[in-house]
Amino acid sequence: MKKTFQLNEIREVAKEIIKSAPGNVLCFYGEMGVGKTTLVKAIVKELGVAGEANSPTFGLVNEYRDANDKLIAHHFDFYRLNEETEALDMGFEDYLAQGVWVFIEWPEKIESLIPEGAVGVFLHFVDENTRSIELNVS
Repeated sequence: MKKTFQLNEIREVAKEIIKSAPGNVLCFYGEMGVGKTTLVKAIVKELGVAGEANSPTFGLVNEYRDANDKLIAHHFDFYRLNEETEALDMGFEDYLAQGVWVFIEWPEKIESLIPEGAVGVFLHFVDENTRSIELNVS
């Protein structure tokens, strides 16, 4: 998948990612402010998560559940990580083993821990209201 979209089309992009992603681990790459968290929020909403999603910047990970309390996804933000070992210390591999969607912002901070088959979601600024997106499988 490779396309350019307006920010008001983010829900359609989220639906397309859900349908076309060949795996359940999505790694979001892009500059600060490009819309990584906004896109994750749109994806979890489309997956039926109850409540509002937000960035786990300070807690490093958020857990999302549906209205029946079924676990749907884990959302990581590794921006504040200094070393990969911090992700291991928090049990990152255990989260991956749960078989739910996993969304990782700033995956370059844990590059050697990214599982094979993870989907890279590359976001780029085009202009203030336009982004380009490309999905690649590792």
